[in-house]
Amino acid sequence: MSHTFPLEESNPEQPVISVYPDAKIASVDVAQRIASLIRAKQREGGQVVLGLATGSTPIYVYEELVRLHREEGLSFRNVVSFNLDEYFPMQPDSRQSYVAFMKEHLFDHIDIDPENVHIPDGTLPKENIESYCLAYENKIATLGGIDIQLLGIGRTGHIGFNEPGATRDSKTRLVELNDLTLRDAAATFGGKEYVPTEAITMGIDTILAARKIILMAWGKGKAEIVKKTLESEITEEIPATFLKTTEHVEFVLDNGAASSLPNLQA
Repeated sequence: MSHTFPLEESNPEQPVISVYPDAKIASVDVAQRIASLIRAKQREGGQVVLGLATGSTPIYVYEELVRLHREEGLSFRNVVSFNLDEYFPMQPDSRQSYVAFMKEHLFDHIDIDPENVHIPDGTLPKENIESYCLAYENKIATLGGIDIQLLGIGRTGHIGFNEPGATRDSKTRLVELNDLTLRDAAATFGGKEYVPTEAITMGIDTILAARKIILMAWGKGKAEIVKKTLESEITEEIPATFLKTTEHVEFVLDNGAASSLPNLQA
């Protein structure tokens, strides 16, 4: 059971907010929505283009998609995926890589064609990154754009790895990571000093071009940045605020992440 709080006529910069009792219930609903689109496109003989996120936030979504594949026969043969980001430099077989993450939580358990999987390449020579990023953008455009883009939100307000200072018109590119982002990743890498200081990320403009954007946030640890994002003016200092410039975004929260928002509890 969720409560959905629609766009307020008095505040055109307030997106739809859907609040669920917990992250698992919310994630299952998001996964079911993705599955519905996949099935609808299959009936039409069409493809679905998904923009995928990593980190702890989407894990339950991927878990439910895997269950739907195994138990209900959901096929991913008509799905093309583009991941938001990858650390740089990063070897794909490293356990901290987003390639490894996506294989562990989704791709190794479904029937998606490996040729249809796109994750930014953390092994490139630096001089090749600009042309690679342009090609990444062009692949998305050639397929007609992203149908559903999944997002988490970092404590800096980053979406993808678009850190404070990122511009509304930014495209896929190499970025420098914020110190708070490095600290938050330290445990995964066994110390902050081992976290790559750069990443390749889809840009804000790339993300906003998706036909549907679902930003998910779980737990009281995300309550402050969710509140700031929803209540602040649109600013480069909180990149997630740019999401409020499109009507196609939905904030999917559990009660913890919504706990600093007045009267928004499932």
